[in-house]
Formats: sequence, structure tokens, C-alpha cells
Amino acid sequence: MEVSTLEWAITIGVTVAVLLFDVVVIARNPHEPTLRECWIALSVYISAAVVFGVWVLFFHGHDFGVQFFAGWLTEYSLSIDNLFVFIILMAALKVPRKYQQEALMVGIILALIFRAIFIALGYQLIENFSFVFYIFGAFLVYTAYSLVKSYRSHDEEHPEDNAVVKFAQSHLKVGDEYRGLKLWYQENGARVVSPMLIVVVALGTTDILFALDSIPAIFGITQEPYLVFTANVFALMGLRQLYFLLGGLLKRLVYLSLGLSFILAFIGVKLVLHALHENELGFINGGEHVAVPEISALVSLGVIIVTLIVTAVLSLAKDKRDREDANA
Repeated sequence: MEVSTLEWAITIGVTVAVLLFDVVVIARNPHEPTLRECWIALSVYISAAVVFGVWVLFFHGHDFGVQFFAGWLTEYSLSIDNLFVFIILMAALKVPRKYQQEALMVGIILALIFRAIFIALGYQLIENFSFVFYIFGAFLVYTAYSLVKSYRSHDEEHPEDNAVVKFAQSHLKVGDEYRGLKLWYQENGARVVSPMLIVVVALGTTDILFALDSIPAIFGITQEPYLVFTANVFALMGLRQLYFLLGGLLKRLVYLSLGLSFILAFIGVKLVLHALHENELGFINGGEHVAVPEISALVSLGVIIVTLIVTAVLSLAKDKRDREDANA
């Protein structure tokens, strides 16, 4: 895929402009967004992603357009699962609702920075070391296994208890009051750190862990850095609105982690098959060498869409049965 310098410049420029606009608007009026605000913003971001995908399809080819949509849906579904961790984090650190937009905005910016770094590193590894596909594939399969294991054991996540956050809390003099994005202020004549700084640290370390899953997953769908970057950008842009819009619904998507585990395992297997194909490895059939088949981007897109639909339908059906049983 040939992407011009102009395309990269416009993409990065628009991304930075949207982020700056959001930062200015939120900083001027910190508040809990209404459902109308969330729906409007989310509709704009999703429509923009669809239009961009169609543009890629027509101007860069059908395969690259399909790769973008498959990558975007994968990143979006992973982001939705990550929202549940953010909800736990905000509740544990007692972030006021009106300041949660600001905290999420910082988290999104950090996520974009970290993922840009991981994308650059991942691309260099793929370009120079073909065996990295085996590592990425094995890691995704292991992550899928971990999600299933966590689901079956009903382990509760405690992102606020990670070592970096605990270190910051124990070594910094933290104040009691949230004052938006003001990270230091005077309290009782002493200079203290705002608890918002602890939230930023927690979000930053959590974003790094999320990137470890999402970047190998997206590289399993496309190895084009431009598509990897834009799929991540469009998936993250609507994350803040989804947080307020789907807060209650997320708890009802009980099978989401299982659906994601299947998608990650599928992409992991796809990566291993791709590596075997690239290394011209295969099997013997009737004395003839047969190359290992590859899974196309279109098949990947179909598997992802069907898995997400089935996961959502089964989750909501189970939630409905549980509610009926509770009211019986």
C-alpha cells in the first residue's frame, strides 16, 4: 500500500486538531455529558470511520479497505472491553463524574501516544524479523486463554492496585480534592499533588497493558502501518462517549470477554499460518508439497462481525433471563 506524505500529514493533522478541540472544550466546561451529546459525537466518529474506510477501499483497493474495517472493528471491540476497566478505575479512585471526561481525554491521548510507539516498534520487528509473527500469534492465543480463564474464575479486576500507582500514592503527598486537570495545588499551606495525577498514572499504565494486546491483534489483520494507525485512531476517538453511553450496558455484555477471546485466538492462528506461508512451509500430500493456506482479510472481517453479533445477542438474552428469574 502506497501512502503519500500528504496523506500521512493530513491524517495526523486532523487527529491532533480533533484532540485539541476536545481538550479546549472539556477544559472550559468540565461536566458529565448528556446522552444527546454522546450520541451526536459517537455518530460523527463512527460515520467518519465508515467514510474513511470507503475512501481507502476506492482509492487504495478492495483488500486494504476490508483490512481497515476488520482492524477497526477489532480495535473497537477491544476498546469496549477496556471501558469496563476504566469504570472500575474511576469508581475505585473516586473521580467526580464531572471530571471523568477530562481524565478519559488524557487517557485517550496517552493511548494514542503509546500505540503510535508500539506500532512503529511492531512494524520494524515485522519488517526485520519474520519469526515475530509466531511470537505475536502465540501471545494472542495465550491472551485468549487468559480471558477465558478469568471469565470462568470470575476474577475481579483492580487496575488501581498496580505497582506504579501504589508507588506514586506512597511516595507523593496526595491532596484530597479533585480540581480538574490541575495536577498540583496548595492545600493547608503545603504544595500537594492532585489525586488526578494518580488517575493519569493509572490510565497511562493501563493503556500500555491494553496496547500489548491490541497492537499484535491489529498486525494480525494488516501489516500496513497507515491502516494500523488509523484503525486505532478511529477506535479511540469515540471511547469517551461510549464510556458514558454504555456504562450500564457493559455489565450486561457478560459474554463479551469470551467473544474477544475467540477473536484474539482466531487472529493468533491467522498470524501463525501467515508466518508459515511466508516461510514457504507446508505439508506433504501425495508426495507433493502443499503450501499452508492463508486466511483472507474478508474472511477475518466476517468472523469478527459474526462473533460480535452472536456475543451481543447471547449476552443480552442471558441478561433478560436473569432479570426475569430475579423478578419471579
